Amino acid sequence: MQREQWNSRVGFILAAVGSAIGLGNIWRFPYMAYENGGGAFFIPYLFAMLTAGIPFMILEFSLGHKMKQTAPRVFSQLGAYLGLRLEWLGWFQVFIAAIIAVYYVAIIGWTISYLGLSFTQSWGANPNSYFFDEFLKLGNNSPSNLGQFQGAIALSITIAWLLSFAAVYTGVKGGIERANKILMPLLFIMVLVLIGRTLLLPGAFSGLNYLFEPDFSRLLDFKVWSAAYGQIFFTLSVGFAIMLAYSSYLPEKSDINNNAFMTVLLNCGFSILAGILVFGVLGYMAQEQVKPLTEVVNSGIGLAFVTIPTAINLMPAPYILGPVFFFALVIAGLSSHISILEAVISAVIDKFNLPRKTAALIVCIIGYFVSMAFATNGGLLLLDLVDYFINNIALLLSCFIELLIVTWLLKVSDIRQHANQYSEFVVGQWVTICLRFISPILLAIILVKNLYNTVVNGYGDYPIADQLFLGWGLIACMLFFALLINFGSKRPTHGAHS
Repeated sequence: MQREQWNSRVGFILAAVGSAIGLGNIWRFPYMAYENGGGAFFIPYLFAMLTAGIPFMILEFSLGHKMKQTAPRVFSQLGAYLGLRLEWLGWFQVFIAAIIAVYYVAIIGWTISYLGLSFTQSWGANPNSYFFDEFLKLGNNSPSNLGQFQGAIALSITIAWLLSFAAVYTGVKGGIERANKILMPLLFIMVLVLIGRTLLLPGAFSGLNYLFEPDFSRLLDFKVWSAAYGQIFFTLSVGFAIMLAYSSYLPEKSDINNNAFMTVLLNCGFSILAGILVFGVLGYMAQEQVKPLTEVVNSGIGLAFVTIPTAINLMPAPYILGPVFFFALVIAGLSSHISILEAVISAVIDKFNLPRKTAALIVCIIGYFVSMAFATNGGLLLLDLVDYFINNIALLLSCFIELLIVTWLLKVSDIRQHANQYSEFVVGQWVTICLRFISPILLAIILVKNLYNTVVNGYGDYPIADQLFLGWGLIACMLFFALLINFGSKRPTHGAHS
């Protein structure tokens, strides 16, 4: 079966950037920066980008391009060289992508709902109580007691699935490349327009001072470094099968190093732009409400769905700026969701030799029905709990194991040579040092710390039973099924990919 390819380098880079840029850039990065010393956070963040982000991206682009396979087959072939069965790691990454796809679509659904609300500011004068009490109807629910089904949210999630399905059904050339060529530049333009408007607001610059003023004492705080590395892995989509799948569609003569640098720099640059936008708005709100900025910020998902509507209410021409901003958020969410689905679908196509349209239909229908759990009163709580375990434990574990296998059991210099052979500029020994030593050591420390904290203190106020079942139990199931597929399939032969 002839493997599809990207039509153009621009198409590939915009798709990779589209995957990396998502709702996480708009709400997670600014808050992480603020929580971790403002301007001081940028130093570990840039260090993490150089020592983990760019080398990891070169590694995944090279593996995908060299082997022209999705994650399970890449690790299956690598295992064949070592006499080990490693296909399970690829499937573990595919399961991470599948679970993220199922809950990420709920956030896109909320964003689509808010796009509709933004034309008339239907969230009223108190967006905080509207979001939690009226929109989500969050009662005394828990992640395992979801309460009633919310028809309006289910409808928005259905629209999100239909849009994503249309892109993955038509494939790399048809859907994903065409969509990203229009949507990614549009998103950048929209954010720049909103920043231009925001910077004219009174108090905006006091918000930017919060974001950029460095507190150098925080550089000695381990938590700041952990947050910076965590943010880089989450935001770049590395370690959960996406970039391996995308780069497997690269034509033979592709500039790997250049593509990796462009993808990482565009993504991190967009995060900083999102930070300027959000903190400009927060500075304005703090001045308007005569409150310290710390009392205006809502962490995580709340930043987009509470703070931004509040800001839109305070702005001139809210019926124009509101829809523009939420349209930008929908675009950011969909481009990431499409890429996450592609990682799952392409692995299914490779494993079961199915036509793309059949694989897309099966994956999307199963995903759709599972995601309906988030269209309930307790959907936000379920999302928060699952997201924590997937991002802070499963994803970091996957990145750590991938690094150990590729850099310690195999020759990382071969991967660097492969990247350099196809690139206009070559990368030196620093990539090997980062991948073999700096990244694994820091990842190991972060992972051990996260595991210890979660085992000892749990996560949030969620019942222990829910954490055991929906957190640890979920990760155990993913590992079990990954190993089941691994040992249920034929042992790969050495060199089968050539």
